[in-house]
Amino acid sequence: MTDSKYFTTTKKGEIFELKAELNSDKKEKKKEAVKKVIASMTVGKDVSALFPDVVNCMQTDNLELKKLVYLYLMNYAKSQPDMAIMAVNTFVKDCEDPNPLIRALAVRTMGCIRVDKITEYLCEPLRKCLKDEDPYVRKTAAVCVAKLHDINAQLVEDQGFLDTLKDLISDSNPMVVANAVAALSEIAESHPSSNLLDLNPQSINKLLTALNECTEWGQIFILDCLANYTPKDDREAQSICERVTPRLSHANSAVVLSAVKVLMKFMEMLSKDLDYYGTLLKKLAPPLVTLLSAEPELQYVALRNINLIVQKRPEILKHEMKVFFVKYNDPIYVKLEKLDIMIRLASQANIAQVLAELKEYATEVDVDFVRKAVRAIGRCAIKVEQSAERCVSTLLDLIQTKVNYVVQEAIVVIKDIFRKYPNKYESVIATLCENLDSLDEPEARAAMIWIVGEYAERIDNADELLESFLEGFHDESTQVQLQLLTAIVKLFLKKPTETQELVQQVLSLATQDSDNPDLRDRGYIYWRLLSTDPVAAKEVVLAEKPLISEETDLIEPTLLDELICYIGTLASVYHKPPSAFVEGGRGVVHKSLPPRTASSESTESPETAPAGAPSGEQPDVIPTQGDLLGDLLNLDLGPPVSGPPLATSSVQMGAVDLLGGGLDSLMGDEPEGIGGPNFVAPPATTVPANLGASMGSGLSDLFDLTSGVGTLSGSYVAPKAVWLPAMKAKGLEISGTFTRQVGSISMDLQLTNKALQVMTDFAIQFNRNSFGLAPAAPLQVHAPLSPNQTVEISLPLNTVGSVMKMEPLNNLQVAVKNNIDVFYFSTLYPLHILFVEDGKMDRQMFLATWKDIPNENEAQFQIRDCPLNAEAVSSRLQSSNIFTVAKRNVEGQDMLYQSLKLTNGIWVLAELRIQPGNPSFTVRVPAPALPAPGCLPPSSGQPFLPSLLPRLGVSSDGVRSSPARLEPLGTWHE
Repeated sequence: MTDSKYFTTTKKGEIFELKAELNSDKKEKKKEAVKKVIASMTVGKDVSALFPDVVNCMQTDNLELKKLVYLYLMNYAKSQPDMAIMAVNTFVKDCEDPNPLIRALAVRTMGCIRVDKITEYLCEPLRKCLKDEDPYVRKTAAVCVAKLHDINAQLVEDQGFLDTLKDLISDSNPMVVANAVAALSEIAESHPSSNLLDLNPQSINKLLTALNECTEWGQIFILDCLANYTPKDDREAQSICERVTPRLSHANSAVVLSAVKVLMKFMEMLSKDLDYYGTLLKKLAPPLVTLLSAEPELQYVALRNINLIVQKRPEILKHEMKVFFVKYNDPIYVKLEKLDIMIRLASQANIAQVLAELKEYATEVDVDFVRKAVRAIGRCAIKVEQSAERCVSTLLDLIQTKVNYVVQEAIVVIKDIFRKYPNKYESVIATLCENLDSLDEPEARAAMIWIVGEYAERIDNADELLESFLEGFHDESTQVQLQLLTAIVKLFLKKPTETQELVQQVLSLATQDSDNPDLRDRGYIYWRLLSTDPVAAKEVVLAEKPLISEETDLIEPTLLDELICYIGTLASVYHKPPSAFVEGGRGVVHKSLPPRTASSESTESPETAPAGAPSGEQPDVIPTQGDLLGDLLNLDLGPPVSGPPLATSSVQMGAVDLLGGGLDSLMGDEPEGIGGPNFVAPPATTVPANLGASMGSGLSDLFDLTSGVGTLSGSYVAPKAVWLPAMKAKGLEISGTFTRQVGSISMDLQLTNKALQVMTDFAIQFNRNSFGLAPAAPLQVHAPLSPNQTVEISLPLNTVGSVMKMEPLNNLQVAVKNNIDVFYFSTLYPLHILFVEDGKMDRQMFLATWKDIPNENEAQFQIRDCPLNAEAVSSRLQSSNIFTVAKRNVEGQDMLYQSLKLTNGIWVLAELRIQPGNPSFTVRVPAPALPAPGCLPPSSGQPFLPSLLPRLGVSSDGVRSSPARLEPLGTWHE
């Protein structure tokens, strides 16, 4: 007879009878009683009253009985903590039992009893089991450490269990290694700041050795651990990939996905020119295809992961289109995922078979699937330009079927095709208008209205068509009402004499008879535009529209990179980072792909999104658009961090005051920042020790010993640095530098669009600053900035803007506006752009001024490693408007006396001592004790002296100042 008999009893007074049986002297009777207790517990009966009697049964050699008692103990220990302490001695004793199964059973149960009172009694037995001679006991004890850490983390750390766990990674048994890795990973997830898994090439080698011999779940633990490791170079990455690749042929789909995750991460470090890179791409395809032959639930998980992989590296599956063709018996959720991947893989090479397949799907009976198939045809037209005509023809064939929901979906996608290819397929409008009466869905009606409004001049009865929609205006959805309002205004601007009544009617309905604030506001805007300036209204309403992007549903690149790190987990199924659905901070660690090596390149095809953020940064997901001015309280207006120069661009824009006059006020007693008096000032910044770097590299070597470039006048120009990263500007990246050419100052900008939408309407504005720097012309960007496009702009500057002392003096706060938002950043401009061409002081005036300054009021600096003679130094400095007034030789030293003049009239004098053959120079700069009238505040002169030093030497690291106090420089006028 089977154990099912224990679940069928209906006797009353059962607890009393069980109590008697549990205390029986007969072993068999005891075992039967415990089985009955476990059966009652399993079906939900409360048998906690029997706790002492069951615990007494622990003292037995029978393994089956011991397992049953331990099962009961795990279930009721939390409700009977005081009684559970009775079992401690038995645990200690069982941990020394000669049978390894009993030792392991004891340590496993210890880990499952989540009672604080008894955890400290379990430390010694656990310590012994961690060093047990039997690997089965050690692997069980390793998992127990993770469970104990969850109950009392401090106790585990104090007892040194974590160090023991780390030692187990070097164990000879692969299952012990796998469990130790699993335990450490679990602990590390709950304590992200702790560096428990300190992986190095030696430990990685041990893990890879164990990988071949442990069980499938052990392999998953090890592969997930490997995915968190960043190889030191591409050679190590390739070595790991070679040893992980055999896991792709494993029967367990979880092992396959974990292996794919490791390979996808480490491929970032491999150059696509390597033969091995191509081999790896070919090896990744078959296991992913094999996953699609599993049951539907597994197929769905595989498809969601493949969707991410295809967005990152479409070349892996570009020849496997047929496996994503839908089968008649696929569940709807599998069909829709396959359809999505088919569109992502569509290219000029396979578009014919894709379209034939999609047309077949459009005749299916499942309405949701048909809608998606019709929409997919439109997406193919937008993605593969060569197929657009064939796609439009297919859509027209579908419209002829007169199936209502097919017609409506077709009209929606044809609207997008018109947006992508203007003035190309408008001949089909007549066919669309024939189906006007059958449209009953808001999206389809809105699309049709947009088409009629946009091409009103080509449709003879456009006014009648729009008037027919106007009859039931208040019954329409908001989407249709907004579209109808815009369409009628467009029609009026194209045919003003015929549609005056119609436009007045719609404006009245939208403004006076509507409760919807969006509709009402748009109505008033149009009304005021039309009544005040019809020409401006025409320019606004009938402006040329940007082309729509190829794929609007791609995952944002930084998020995609993070999700690639979570392949094979829930995050890859939800397509959301764990922080979006895991409550609390536990286990939520932001991950990113490893940095590319110098030899590796992006492997995305032109139609895919750009690669993720560069290394060293934690990529942030692009934030949602807030209010127009952004969160001023969180502006990052400190000195920028220098970065590698990126790509560039140029754009047309009027000189718009972005911030409502906040930068136009004159300097007052109380300085105001960007945005006027209510602006929250950023924290004050200090001049960094390395002045060359802090000045945005602009104060680097003027002697052509660095990578700077010369301008027409020979003045030094720093390489472009990233001033505004794309992550902080919703995809807009701004790099730049400053130049001075024949008396003109300019800001050379480079704009890169890393977002998925077109950027237009650029404008720029400066906050008030120490030298009155301001744009001398609008920001000229002559065409919309498409995704992945870069433009270069040279913005002329002048020094007639409002003045306000900044800290540091050369800090410049900038606001840049486009059609998406207003973005703010801060940069430090090099002071040499302010040195004017007439900065050579008369000799007599120089001598008189120099003598008037006491010797104690001077500063001295040392410049090292500058292998130039006096003539070369004088020539180089003159190219940046630092002039040699006089030269003499004293005791074998060349003495150069220099002067320069700033745009605000302040003079600076300096003495440069050069010992021939000695690469170290001395700079001496005098300063008056008090500033002359009109001079900047006392602290203002201090940054001028360090600003000269990079012009006189190669490295500001070699600069050393004397103890003399640096007083402000005075103002000497000619």
